[in-house]
Amino acid sequence: MHRWLEKAATCCRRFNDRKTSGLEIPELQADELRTFVGGKERAAWIFTAIDVWSRFWPSTIIGKRSYRNTFALFRDISRRMKSNCTPLIVTDGFEFYEKVARRFFGPACLYAQVIKTRRNDRVIKVERRAVIGAAWRFEEALLESEDSSTLNTSFVERLNLTIRQASAYLTRRTTCHARCMEQLKNQLEMVRCHYNFLRLSQSAQVRKRDTDAGHASWAGASTTFLPRDLHFAADSFIIEENRVYPGRGPLGQSSVDSHN
Repeated sequence: MHRWLEKAATCCRRFNDRKTSGLEIPELQADELRTFVGGKERAAWIFTAIDVWSRFWPSTIIGKRSYRNTFALFRDISRRMKSNCTPLIVTDGFEFYEKVARRFFGPACLYAQVIKTRRNDRVIKVERRAVIGAAWRFEEALLESEDSSTLNTSFVERLNLTIRQASAYLTRRTTCHARCMEQLKNQLEMVRCHYNFLRLSQSAQVRKRDTDAGHASWAGASTTFLPRDLHFAADSFIIEENRVYPGRGPLGQSSVDSHN
C-alpha cells in the first residue's frame, strides 16, 4: 500500500508542478494546520494557501512552524505566479508572514492580518490590521474583489477543513496520524491534485455558466486558468493517474468506478 501511495504521490507532484504555473492570483490567503507525525510528542505544521477567486490551492509546505517553512511556502507560490502579479495577502498573526511577504512582493503588495481571540473554543474578538499598504489601496482592492467585502481568512480556513476531511491522517475524531513525515506529504500531494484538477474543475464550470448568463457576482472576473485549462488538466490527470496507479484512483477509489 505504501509503495503505491509513493508512486501515486510522485505522479501527482509531477503533474502539479507542470500544470500550476503562470497563475494570476489577485487575492491570496495563507494559514497553518497543526497535526502529529509518529506520535503526539512530534507536532507538525501544514502551511496552506488559496487564491480566493478561483479557490485554487497553489502550494503547501509541511514541517516546523518556522521562518524557513514560511519562506518556502511563499517562494513556491511566487514562482508559480505571473511576474507582474501583486496580490492582496491576508494571514493570521504569525510573526514571519510579514517578513516573507515583504521579501517576495516588496512594498507594492498589500498585506493584512486577521487576529482572532478565542475563549472556550469560541471566537470572541476579531482584529483586522493593515500591515503593508495604504488604507485607500485596501479599500480599492476589496471593492474589486469578487468574494471579500472585508479582510478575512475564511476561505483558507474552509480549505483547511476540506483538507482535514479528505485525509485520514488529519481527521479530528481519529488518532490515525502519519507514522512518518513522507507519508503525510505524499497523501497531501494527492489530495491537492484531486482538489485542484478534479473537484475544482466542476466548480469552475458553475462559475463559467454564471458568467455566461451575466450573473452579477462573477461579471468582469478574470478567467485566468479557469475553466478551460482546468478542464483539460483534469482529463490529463485522470489518464496519467490511471497509468501510474493501475486499478485504483489516487484517493483509494476504483478507477473503474470513477469512469462509470
